Amino acid sequence: MSNSPDWVDFDHQHIWHPYAAVPGNAPIYPVIEASGAEIRLADGRWLVDGMASWWSVIHGYRHPVLDAALKSQVDRFSHVMFGGLTHEPAARLARKLVEITPEGLDKVFLADSGSVSVEVALKMAIQCWDGRGQPQKKKFLTVRHGYHGDTFGAMSVCDPANGMHSLFSGFLSEQYFAPAPTLCSHPDDGSDLELFRQRLRTHHNEIAAVILEPIVQGAGGMRIYRPTYLQGVARLCREFDVLLILDEIATGFGRTGELFACHHAGVTPDILCLGKALTGGYMTLAATLVSDAIATDICRSEAGALMHGPTFMANPLACTTALASIELLLSQDWKLRVQQMEARLKAELARCRTLAIVADVRVIGSIGVVELRGTELPPGIQQALVDQGVWIRPFRNLVYIMPPYVIRNEQLSVLTEAIHQVLSQYG
Repeated sequence: MSNSPDWVDFDHQHIWHPYAAVPGNAPIYPVIEASGAEIRLADGRWLVDGMASWWSVIHGYRHPVLDAALKSQVDRFSHVMFGGLTHEPAARLARKLVEITPEGLDKVFLADSGSVSVEVALKMAIQCWDGRGQPQKKKFLTVRHGYHGDTFGAMSVCDPANGMHSLFSGFLSEQYFAPAPTLCSHPDDGSDLELFRQRLRTHHNEIAAVILEPIVQGAGGMRIYRPTYLQGVARLCREFDVLLILDEIATGFGRTGELFACHHAGVTPDILCLGKALTGGYMTLAATLVSDAIATDICRSEAGALMHGPTFMANPLACTTALASIELLLSQDWKLRVQQMEARLKAELARCRTLAIVADVRVIGSIGVVELRGTELPPGIQQALVDQGVWIRPFRNLVYIMPPYVIRNEQLSVLTEAIHQVLSQYG
């Protein structure tokens, strides 16, 4: 790939980037290589990657095991349709997912992306209740500050204030929202759970399911809440006879210190969504898992089958790479590594608390978050971080990192030092 400015200029003028205008009005940094926990820019600079490419590249870039898995499948076939056909990579991956996820999630839908896995979960919940003879249950309850994706169904259960609801009002489905759970760093008087109970008591006859990100709310605010809240929500779902969907797209595969974040609370959902790190960041792939009982009820619905089927469903390249990624993770002491990262993040980000611009510092597993005062980032912060030799992409008033697990301790310290140095410039 050329590092000449020609393709970069074309990109700037013609290609959309996430949540960006065309032509682009924000700097973009051309990448020509990546290895381990670093990415190399066209100007020759290597940046320590604090984002793991939006939390997915847990084993780092160009891992030989994942490279080999991908190449081995290319030599057989890269894709076949999943309608009426099947293949070993899909079956082996599904078997592994059933083995490692909470007991009782025995049916697997392999989707294209995290947003699609959420769409599938919502469809599953609605069709389940149709099969149970309660077709009026078509609404969903969730909490504020959540994020579940940008497709319309997923977007409808994102935070209504920062989740683009006003822009698409009149078309976007209206759901029910409860206040966000109290942060771990704040006193908890139980009122958040009581307000959740009130929503269910009032609307449970029309609610198909509750959907939550367990323990960590990601793109909606990088908020870390108590396992007891999730346990309480699970109890309320049983009490009011609604399903529980847990969105582990960002938190799955060890990111919070447990293989899945719901393990912190000992909660098994009715429906589970996975994505991001599923393939180690190599390919787009997601999965939605559900219990046998719910699968049976879905097939009793009017349609008689789950009504979804993407063209690239169960892509063999992605399935092969995902299985290799999971087996690689489980072959190592990943939990010790994430615990080590957590300890280092807590120790090294703590000094940010003394800065006037900082409102809060919070860490869980390999997630480190520095929340700034106010609602916006200081101007020029992205460039300032790049100038420090790191790739960190802040949003709203949050500077956070979720690095690859393979990051070396000295590289992790480069990230935390860069955050402290840059924020020190702003007060």
